[in-house]
Amino acid sequence: MIKAVAQFILALNSNEKKTQVSAGFSWGVLLALLPAGNVFWIALFFVSLFFRHNQGAKLLVTALLKLAVPAVYPFTDRIGWAILHTDRLQPFFTTLYNTPFVPFTRFNNTLVAGGLAAGIILWLPVFALVNALIPPYRNSVLPKIADSRIIKALKKLPLFSKVGAAVSALKNMRASDPGAM
Repeated sequence: MIKAVAQFILALNSNEKKTQVSAGFSWGVLLALLPAGNVFWIALFFVSLFFRHNQGAKLLVTALLKLAVPAVYPFTDRIGWAILHTDRLQPFFTTLYNTPFVPFTRFNNTLVAGGLAAGIILWLPVFALVNALIPPYRNSVLPKIADSRIIKALKKLPLFSKVGAAVSALKNMRASDPGAM
């Protein structure tokens, strides 16, 4: 997890393409909205590995949002219920349910259906928002944060020194072999 945080910090504060960081955020939101522990979440996670995005941002956003997502479960539950009870989609859902292995995805769970729908709907707005916020962050906020007393004090703590060491190691790896990551 420390390496993922280090990759995210490095990507956010370096010249990595802002679209890759934004895509990582979007994947993180999508994965956080889906209940984990079913075949569908695992399959979607593995599918995400084939796309070009910042893995650290995806893992960090997923982990942080998983803590807050239970607060939106009533909303995603209602969305899932509406989708699963749409009359026009009933034959499709019946076919899916009768297909081997598909029921293991728990697609017929209201939280899974609602989380998937909400994640897909939020994908583009999250991508656009993060993509728009990265340049102002890099130009205005980052220099002020880097020189603050709080950051200097945090760097002395063991956990943050490990993250700093991981960021430095990743920087050195990228500098010596640009195709490594």
